[in-house]
Amino acid sequence: MADLSAQDAAARVAELKREAATHAIAYIEDGMAVGLGTGSTAKFMIDALGERVRREGLKIRAIPTSEASAAQAQSLNIPITNFADDPYLDVAIDGADEVQTGSLFLIKGRGGALLREKIVAVSARKFIVIVDESKIVADLGTHMPVPVEIIPWGWERVENLLRQTGAKSCTPRRNEDGSLYMTDNHNIIIDCDYERIENPRGLADRIISITGVVDHGLFLDITTEVLVAGGSGLQRLKS
Repeated sequence: MADLSAQDAAARVAELKREAATHAIAYIEDGMAVGLGTGSTAKFMIDALGERVRREGLKIRAIPTSEASAAQAQSLNIPITNFADDPYLDVAIDGADEVQTGSLFLIKGRGGALLREKIVAVSARKFIVIVDESKIVADLGTHMPVPVEIIPWGWERVENLLRQTGAKSCTPRRNEDGSLYMTDNHNIIIDCDYERIENPRGLADRIISITGVVDHGLFLDITTEVLVAGGSGLQRLKS
């Protein structure tokens, strides 16, 4: 019975993600350059966008934030572009691991694509975030660690310095076989658990100042709007 309840809950979350993704692609119009996110919610969005391309003949160009999203987009005949041809994007759509109410600050990177996700997000005129209601928090760090992408060489030293930023724990992300997880950029990720982040801007500055850190999963002052799918329907949060 417990397993059935867990399955029902997972199915409900998937349905909420699909609902948010469907609403998000309404922002995409003919002729746009679009940033495509990475992760479970972004997958629903890319599927829905591919259906619009097929059904409506929608003419767009897309920059995916991961090799996985690129493969999915190509399988759906969504044309891929690059920053040489499209230095600015009209809109980028992605999920998030946590969204702070009020500020719309985010934690992202559970899917391992935080660096490309951030490059795409800051290059977009509008950055639309799609989540289910479980991702909304009063304080960042409540449920999720902050992923930090670092270069592989000397990672133990960088991990030690990250612990000194106030993290309760810092854990190198690993594959099932125990090997270090590698991003599409051939870097590794350290997941830093802060439990509750009182000063996100201050923490972001401290993390990025560490030599060897490439970037972190704190997305601050970037989000245009968050679409939240929940039991009472769709909610729109704007900065």
